[in-house]
Formats: sequence, C-alpha cells, structure tokens
Amino acid sequence: MDIAYKVSLRFAVLGPVRVWRGDEELPLGSPQQRVVLAALLLRRGRLVTTAEIVHAVWGEDPPAAAVPVLRTYVSRLRKILEPDRVSDESRAVIVSATDGYLARVPEEAVDLGLFEQRVARATKLRAAGELSAASRLLHTSLDEWHETPLAGLSGPLAEVERSRLNEARLSTLETRFDIDVQLGRHDTLIPELRALASQHPLRERLCHLLMTALYRSGRQAEALACYRKTRNTLVAELGIEPGPSLRRLHHSILTADTSLECFPSSRQEVDPAHAPAAQPDAHIYRPAQLPADLAIFTGRHTELDQARGLLPKDGGHTEAMTISVVSGMAGIGKTTLAVHLAHEIADGFPDGQLFINLRGFDATGSIVTPEEAIRIFLDALGVPPQRIPTQPEAQASLYRTLLADRRMLILLDNARDVEHVRPLLPGSPSCLVIVTSRNQLTSLIANEGAQPLTLHQLTPADAHDFLRLRLGNERVSAHPLAVDEIVTLCARLPLALSVVAARAAINPGFPLSAIADELHDSQGSLDAFVSGDLSTDVRAIFSWSYDALSVPASRLFRLLGLHAGPDISAPAAAALAGLTLRETRGLLAELSRTHLLIEHLPGRYTVHDLLRVYSRERVDTDESQQERDRAAERLLIWYLHTVDAAYSLLAPHRRRILLDPAPADCRPLAFTAHDQALHWCETEHANLVAAVHQAAASGRSDIAWKLAASLWGFFYLRSHLHDWLDTSRTALAAARAAHDRRGEAQCLGDVAGALTQFRRFDESIAHYRQEMVLRRELGDRYGRMHAVANLGNVYLNSGRLDKAVEYSRRGLVMFQLAGYSWGEAIALANLGDAYQQLGRFDEAKDCLEQSLAVLRTIDNRWVEGVVFDILGTIDHRLHRYDEAVDHYSRALDAHRDVTNEWGEGYTLSNLGDVQLATGEPEAARTSWLKALAIWENFDHPDAEAMRDRLCRLNDRTCAA
Repeated sequence: MDIAYKVSLRFAVLGPVRVWRGDEELPLGSPQQRVVLAALLLRRGRLVTTAEIVHAVWGEDPPAAAVPVLRTYVSRLRKILEPDRVSDESRAVIVSATDGYLARVPEEAVDLGLFEQRVARATKLRAAGELSAASRLLHTSLDEWHETPLAGLSGPLAEVERSRLNEARLSTLETRFDIDVQLGRHDTLIPELRALASQHPLRERLCHLLMTALYRSGRQAEALACYRKTRNTLVAELGIEPGPSLRRLHHSILTADTSLECFPSSRQEVDPAHAPAAQPDAHIYRPAQLPADLAIFTGRHTELDQARGLLPKDGGHTEAMTISVVSGMAGIGKTTLAVHLAHEIADGFPDGQLFINLRGFDATGSIVTPEEAIRIFLDALGVPPQRIPTQPEAQASLYRTLLADRRMLILLDNARDVEHVRPLLPGSPSCLVIVTSRNQLTSLIANEGAQPLTLHQLTPADAHDFLRLRLGNERVSAHPLAVDEIVTLCARLPLALSVVAARAAINPGFPLSAIADELHDSQGSLDAFVSGDLSTDVRAIFSWSYDALSVPASRLFRLLGLHAGPDISAPAAAALAGLTLRETRGLLAELSRTHLLIEHLPGRYTVHDLLRVYSRERVDTDESQQERDRAAERLLIWYLHTVDAAYSLLAPHRRRILLDPAPADCRPLAFTAHDQALHWCETEHANLVAAVHQAAASGRSDIAWKLAASLWGFFYLRSHLHDWLDTSRTALAAARAAHDRRGEAQCLGDVAGALTQFRRFDESIAHYRQEMVLRRELGDRYGRMHAVANLGNVYLNSGRLDKAVEYSRRGLVMFQLAGYSWGEAIALANLGDAYQQLGRFDEAKDCLEQSLAVLRTIDNRWVEGVVFDILGTIDHRLHRYDEAVDHYSRALDAHRDVTNEWGEGYTLSNLGDVQLATGEPEAARTSWLKALAIWENFDHPDAEAMRDRLCRLNDRTCAA
C-alpha cells in the first residue's frame, strides 16, 4: 500500500469513531457502518471473519440479510476511504480475505495505536529512571482521549471493547498518578484523584494513591478517612476486606512510617524502591528450563497441529506476541502436551526457554505469585539477587526489558486466573507464551488475543494406544473387552489411565478384566471434580490405587499431604514419617512405581496436584489431629536441626541459635564441608522458606524464628535478600503473637540485617534500636552489645561516620568487658574503617593493629583479610606504596586461606590502583583482570565498573 497515502488517513476510536484525510473529516455513515470499521481497526491488521463482524453489529439475533448488508457497508467504507482504489490497488485500506476482511492501517494512524506506543515508551523511560519524561509522555497520551471510546456505537463488540479501553485508560491514569507522586507532585493530584476515587469506589489502587498523596501533603486524618470509606464500601458491597497492599499502607500511615516520606526521583537520583536494578552485564544468559519430555507421549495429533498453526511461518516474526492458552480439567494432560510441544519448537527460540509451575491449583494453597515468578525468571536471566529491585512493579519492568527483542519461549504452567498470568507476559512480539490452566482464561483471550487450545478426553483410539505403550501390545490385544471397559471407566483421562496402567504393570499376573472389575466397584469421588458419573470420578481411581498400597506406604502417602513445600527429599520424608531412611526409601519407591509420587530428581519427590489434594483429604480423615501435629512437628524440627548443622559451616564465627536437644528419633543431616552445606541449603531453599511460614501458621513460633535466624548465613552468602526479609518478618510476627520476647528480639535484629542489605538504613536503625531496648529489658547482654555494634555497622555503610564511630566504640567497650574476642575484633575493624574514611589515619591504624592482635588469638583469618585490606588503603592514601602492596598481599593470603573470593576481588582491585599509581600499568591490568574474573563469576555489580577501568587503562596505554 502507498505509505504516504496511508499516513494521510487518521482514525479515532478513543471517542466517536472518526476519520480524517489530512485536515478534512470524512463522513462515515450510519452507526452500524462505524461498528464495521471499528471491528477492523481494533483487530490491528488481522483477519476479522464475516461471522465475527455480523456478531459485532447485530449480536445474537442478526437479520436474515446480514451478510449482504455487511458487504454493502464494506463497499461504502471503501468508497469513503479509498476513492482511487479502482485505479490504484496499492491504496486499498480494507482488504478482502478468506471469509472476512482486514484493515491495512499503520499503528500510528489510529489514536489507540499512538496511545499504546506512547505508553510503551513511557514504561521504558520509567524503567530507565526518566520519571519526568515518562510523566510528560503519559500526560500527552491521555490528552488524546475524547469522551467515551466508541461513543454512539452499540452491540457486543462496542460494549466489550469500550470496557477494555476504559480499563486501559484508568490503568494508565493510575500509572501516571504513581509517577507524579514519586516526583513529589502530590499536592496538585489530590482533586483529580479524589474525583476518580469517587467514580470508582471499589478500585483499591486509586485509594492507595489518594491516601499517599494526602499523607505526603500533611493531611494524615484525611488519608485515614479515605481508607475507612473504601473499607466500608468493600465490606458493604462485596463482603471483603481491603487487600494486603492497602492494609499495609494504612498501618504505615498510622505509625508514621518514614518510608512514606517523599523523595522526588530523577535520572540522576532514582528512588531505589521504584527504579530497576542496573542492567546485567553483557553476557547473554540462555535459560533452558523445560522439564523432560515424556518418552512415551502419544496422541493429541489434532491439538498439536492446531498449536503449530499459531507459530510464524518459516521462522519469521509476528507483529504481536503469540500466546497459547492450553486449558482443560485437572489430569487431562495440559502440562504433558505443553512440554512436548515446547520441546518440539524450542529450536525456533534461540534465546532460551523459561518454565515455571505457578501452582495456581495447589492443595497447600502455596501459590507462586506473579512477583515470586518474576524474581525466579530474573534469576534465570542472569540478574544477581542483590541487583533485583525491591518493588514488584520495578521487577516487572526489568523483566520485560530483559526480554525485549529476544526470541524466547515461556511456559507458564498451572495458572490460577488471568491476573496470575498477565504480569508475566513479556512486551516483545518475538516471544511465544504457552499457558496451562484449569480455567479458560477468557479475558486473556478477549483482551490479549490469546489463542485457546482446550483439551478434552483422549480419543478412544489414542486411549488404547496410551495403554498399549505402557502395557505392551500383546497384553492389550489379548483382553480387548477389558481394555474397552478400563478406557470407558477412566473417561479417557490421561492421569487416570496412568494410574491404572501402573497398577496393571506392577501386577503382570492380574488379568485386565479383574482390574476393570476393581475399578468399576470403587466408591467415592474427589469433590472438586464430581460429575455424577463414575467414569469421571478421579477419587475412585485414586482410592483404588491408594488401597492397593502396603500399610506403611499408604501412611507415608497420607502424611505427605502435611508438607508445605514444592518437593521433598528422602531424609525429610523419613523425618515426617518418623521412620529410618532405609525404610522410607523403600516406601518412596513403592509410591513412585504406582505413579502416586514422581521422582523428578534423584532422591527428590513431588506429587501431582490432584494427588496432593487426595493426600491431604486422607490425612485429615485417617489421622488424628494429634498425629498430624506430631508428624508436622517432626519435619519442622528436622529442618531446624539440619539448618543448624549447615549454619556452623556457613557462619563458623557467629554464635549459633540455642536449640533444644533434638528428639531421639530425629536424625538431622551432618555436613563435613562448607560447599556441601551450601548446596543442601540451595536445594532445599523453597522448602525452608515454606517451613518458616508453616511453623508460624501452625503456632510453632519458636521453630519459626529459630529456623529463620539459622538461615542467616545461607541467605547472606547467596544474597537471597527477599527471602531473608520475608522469613524474618514472618518469624517476627509469630514471635510477637506468641509473646515470645526473646524470639522477638532475635527477629528484630534479623529484619534489621536484611534491611541493611537493601540499603534501607533508616528502617534498619529503627529495628536495631527496638532490639536494643528489648535486649536490655530481657537482661540479654550478649544480644544488646551485638545490636549496638550492628548499629555502628549500619551507620558506617550509610556514610554517617560520626555515628559509626560512636556506636562502634560503645560496642567495643561492651565486648571487651564481656571478654568476647570475636565481637571485639569486629568492632575494632569497623572503628578503624570509620577513622580511615574520616582521614584520622593514626587512630585508624591503631584500631586495626589491635584488631589483628585479637584475631590471631582466635584464628579468624576471614576478618584478618579485611583488616589487612583496610591497612593497605590507609598506606595508599598516604602514598606509602610499598607498605600498601605488602598489606594487600597479606590480605590476599588471608582471603585465599578461607576461600573468600569476594574479598579477594576487592583487594586485587585496590592492589591494581597502587600499581597504577607507581607507574606499573601492566601489573595493574593483571590485578584488575583477576578481580574482574572473580566478580564476573559472582555476577558482582562492580564488574561493569572494572571493565570500564580496564578500557580506560587500555586507552591511556595506547595514547602513551
């Protein structure tokens, strides 16, 4: 089509449907004719079938002559939009296609397309910290709206699209308000926010923004009144309380939380709570997270052909992201098909594949939230944990930025609803997203253009092939009537067929007719999937398989329903059941053989979601409350004591949390090496976090806070800052609810430590001060002096050096009076570093030499390396280069003795600075390259700065 001609046409749908050629508005005729044009414009260059347009214009009751009338409307529109069509086919705007039409109109020629482009650019500007520019662009975008979208039009299409467009406008308005609030414009926003909140009283985000603006304007009482009004409306009209975000804001306002204070952001000074982390280094991560394909996959030929049809031809790109929604009942084979398809097409996505089980329908209720999923994806994409932003919105922006212009396949398994999926959709049209869910996700299909693929039962032929592959052709062919009955009673449900096939396979002497009879005689059902027909009763199949287990195996299967984590190891299962590891492994093997358990990794087991429901039902029915409590307690205590064993290796110089002796039947793991302990913690990471929450929820606050505190070393070493803060806060709430003041004091310090790593220093200081008061009241001298010293460390990290000196001195005196050498050495080191930064070199050196003397008495080479590094920095600043090199060399020796590679990287960097200052650029390059290699291995944020220094050094060498 002629581009200049095309651009001369301008279309509007964000108000009445209108068209201009240049400055001349064109008459579009009747409302029905405008509906036809709107249907074509809103499909964005894609085919709209005749049936779809007829439904858009007339709904469910079209006239008999609807199709001829539609053709008349299209003909009239062509005459209006394409007066030169006969003489110049390239000027065609409305194009006929198979059974329908499409409109060839550039995105920027439609006000909606221009609006969406501007919003997308504003999103990128916001992610880059350009808040003012993002705000200006959003203001301009919203100014394009006129009245009501598709004003004056009626019919199903107009109603659906009008609702969608109004939601898009409201969402964009909220984003613009959010940015303007960040920029400190809260005073001017209040009237507009108040009016919108009044129009949309159930919209909690508007209330959140209005409360924030009011509070920052010094109108605390009005902010609280706004919350009360919204809460009363939600309770009266919907019978629900406000969401967690709004409740947290209300609490923060009541407590005058300093985090609510306004800190205007700009590109030069970006609010760390909202700005995304710095981009990962140039190394491109290619995740390959797909689970293994099923070796004996069979059937589903029609569904696979339909799914393949969604892909761009010949490896080309599409104009919009492709989303495929695979839906159907539980056990129908959604995940199996999606994984099989993903493996088949993976080569077409050279930038990798992301996979996550969102656990939307999980018996434990432990759904993976979109925020958690994004953090997992950011980790897979190579973003170091310490560089992931703290705010979910900023994390989502970073996620979309990383996927921009990359060809990636993303499989979102077991989604609960549309809102579970929508935040995980990338913005790049080069990505393919496959979603599996028990829900149809209709809104995703209507609004995002997702393509539905609904799975039904296997065909009879495929169901027979299913059994033939698992039981062998000879056995299936020998009992055709029994096989027919099994297929019928299993309702051709893949999960049910798998269980039956497993039963038959492990009992090769059983005639298939006997298995069919047992299945027919089974009673009971899974309540969530009852249809009144035994042939679709999944519980009957599960109960039959369960009843065939040995007594010990059935007990273990029941107890597994008490486990809150995503999978379980053999030793953990042994603790849960109170059995030996050898006994438990035999039972796990029995459960795996009958497909009631899946060994997804060697020695690690998971349960299918329906079987997890069934397991939970059986444990609630067949075990007393006392036995359920004992089993859960056994598992939690096992986790606690195993984490304690790992803690002694991960943080050897810190005081361990005092635990009660392990019960006689508790057999926690023992570790002999640092790496072994760290690997176990990493493998059990999700289970350990879940255990903290389970302990807190079940009233075992003592286990909750002790477990959270014992995870400190692991969280610190691996920079799992979000989980550190989350578990510490959960444990703190549990301790307070149980009036456990010792636990509360410990958790206050743990929360403060995590906040320090997030550089939220004011909050950290507030928590440490609360801890100090509580430790004093408890008479806990050890805890109090640590809180004092930790305050000194926070002040040192935040650059408040006078305060750092004050509290480090106080901590030092307390440690010396207590005779606690480890704390004394740390306090001296921190005090020396503070003096060094203040330029008080003699005092700094005196403190550091005292620290060295203490450290040598307790053989703490870890901190000794840090002290030597600070001494080298003092020598460097005083231009005593030989002494600096000597101290840095000693620091390197100490770092290497304890495999402190992070410390080694910093010291190599400092050593390179000295070598450059003494005219040894090649030696400096060697030191910096070694530091860079270490930091790249850890994805350290300083790696990029080191690369820049090396580039400048190369430029300087070439210029010389």
